[in-house]
Amino acid sequence: MKRNLAYVLLLMLAAVASCSFTNKSFENDDKDKLLLDLITYVLEKGHYEPKALNDDFSVHVFEDFIDVIDPTKRYFIASDIAEFEKYKYQIDDEIKNTDITFFNIVYERLMERMDDAKGIYKEVLEAPFDYSENESISIKYDEEPFAANREELKERWRKQLKYATLGTYDSKVSKIGKEEVENEKDEIKTPKEAEEASRKSTETTLDEFFDFVGDLERKDWFVQYINTIVDEFDPHTFYFAPEEKEKFDTSMSGKFEGIGARLQKKSEGAKIVEIISGGPVWRDQRLEVGDEIIKVGQNGEEPINIVGMRLDDAIKLIKGAQGTIVDLTVRKVDGSLDVVSLTRDVVELEESYAKSANIIKGDEKFGIINLPKFYVDFNDYSERNAATDVAKEVERLKEEGMEGLILDLRDNGGGSLKTVVEMAGLFIEDGPIVQVQSKDKGKDVYDDKDERIQWDGPLVILVNELSASASEILAAAMQDYKRAIVIGSKQTFGKGTVQNVIPLNNMLRSNEHGDLGAIKITTQKFYRINGGSTQLEGVKSDIVVPDRYSYIDLGERDQSNPLGWDKITPADYEPWEGYINYEKTVADSKKRMATSQQIKLIEENAKWLKAEQDETEISLNFETYKEEKNKDKEQSNYFKTLTDYDSKLTFKSLGYEEQLFTKDSVLREKRNRWHKNLAKDVYVEEAVNVLEDLKMNNIKNGKLASVKN
Repeated sequence: MKRNLAYVLLLMLAAVASCSFTNKSFENDDKDKLLLDLITYVLEKGHYEPKALNDDFSVHVFEDFIDVIDPTKRYFIASDIAEFEKYKYQIDDEIKNTDITFFNIVYERLMERMDDAKGIYKEVLEAPFDYSENESISIKYDEEPFAANREELKERWRKQLKYATLGTYDSKVSKIGKEEVENEKDEIKTPKEAEEASRKSTETTLDEFFDFVGDLERKDWFVQYINTIVDEFDPHTFYFAPEEKEKFDTSMSGKFEGIGARLQKKSEGAKIVEIISGGPVWRDQRLEVGDEIIKVGQNGEEPINIVGMRLDDAIKLIKGAQGTIVDLTVRKVDGSLDVVSLTRDVVELEESYAKSANIIKGDEKFGIINLPKFYVDFNDYSERNAATDVAKEVERLKEEGMEGLILDLRDNGGGSLKTVVEMAGLFIEDGPIVQVQSKDKGKDVYDDKDERIQWDGPLVILVNELSASASEILAAAMQDYKRAIVIGSKQTFGKGTVQNVIPLNNMLRSNEHGDLGAIKITTQKFYRINGGSTQLEGVKSDIVVPDRYSYIDLGERDQSNPLGWDKITPADYEPWEGYINYEKTVADSKKRMATSQQIKLIEENAKWLKAEQDETEISLNFETYKEEKNKDKEQSNYFKTLTDYDSKLTFKSLGYEEQLFTKDSVLREKRNRWHKNLAKDVYVEEAVNVLEDLKMNNIKNGKLASVKN
């Protein structure tokens, strides 16, 4: 097992750098060129699967950089792109020669076009929008050509601004005559006044947006260019500018200040891809994974449209001091628009920790452990970590009479590899858990060497599309051993790579250039003990059940430039022999799921959500807009009946936790909410059914007990 890989890699790179770099790199006064040279060198020498810097690479950087800085194609025109295209096949040569001509030319033209855009949107917003006209807009911006000239660009702005204003107009029209207004001069009495006020609101938003963008410096745009190059290697390799490195360090320490959600850049806004347990979004319950934030306001002020904005800039608007309020205009996964106001806070770490409950079904008692992530204190492993916490919960559940265990890894994005290996060891005697391969080196096998088994009874693992990395390692190992039955999505997220963070200043002999930040680089790949990678393919559930994300692209395959799937030789392991009729248990569960009305409704909902997301042609006619909005709302309300489901299972906190409730009413409320949601969870219900079947064919409890002894 390799330890401190980042340190070893850093020593290797530094040693090579000290004898291989030319004066061109290390004595160049141009910090941008030095940064480019350093990063490409680290990528070439340290990345698990470095890319060849050739014409194909150049084309990808060219297209992706233009898309990053002008995703909605409202700045550049076709002649700009034609001018840029003479560099389309030269960027690889520029990188090799630490030349940044392409960036400089694109940056300077972008500044000009942004100045032009300020005049264009002012011109467009001078004239009223005719919402009775039958026209539409395509929001599939990547398939749209660049405008041929300024007139065509102005028309594109007109449609985009009309689209951006339509929701505001709808809101203002719907309030006419329905509410008292404190300040009578602000009262809107006619649709004409509503239209004018909506245009003014949109103009204010754009004024603030361009003021915000105007504060950005050239170095901010250069970081975008660097990360476009870096992103070509894989989606998890990333350059942190000094300020961003500090934020990364803070996040790794487990403290999150803001709304408590991880966002992904999309041309239609900032997509929520993870909700951090315990944070404001989690507590509020109105937002969910897949929702897209399109506007951000500060405590009742006019919101700023973030469509087309860099993700880092959008996050700066969303984040803020603890106790302040942020107003998020959100396009829900069902296509509806909503405004959600949240009070920013520091995420409560307690909700990121393992928690357990008793499940009562008749005279049977089962246990469930929810694990939001594989947490660890990297400075002191003896402090609280996921493996020791899960071990404690298993022991407590055993003491209360547990007959079968559900380990819930849904939405678990991963974490510490060491905790995974130790946690897997709780359920098997000993043996390999995961294989790890480094660049140009043989594989390492991470084993459980402790022969003790903390829980040898029935085990079910719940996963979904957002179970990633360490979650996939644990689920895969238990599946390969046939130790547990995995229930959940068709496949998990599919992140089978390992990253390490390398401070760039450590690569230099002197620190005369100031802080250069750091690069997070992919250095290893995970493999199951059966030899297959978890990369891209993830873990395929033994029992596949649909959920609302079944037809929406959320996994590694939806990221940019993911590494591919492959396989290596399997490790030496023996499957678990604790169950009789393992396959029959799986088959019986599939039969139950096939006849479940709740599952059928969930799949119907998933298909509808997919259809809504695929609808990229939006009507700008107000009557059509209202008609479609009402139809979507009606359909959305229909699917809200999913939350009416009752599994008839009873969930109870463990004895030690109930004693805590007398002094902690907040903890009581959190657990009550969790138990209430579990009682509506058809996946947990089926997991209990599977545990019952496994209990019946568990060797420990069956006639073959003497074989084991």
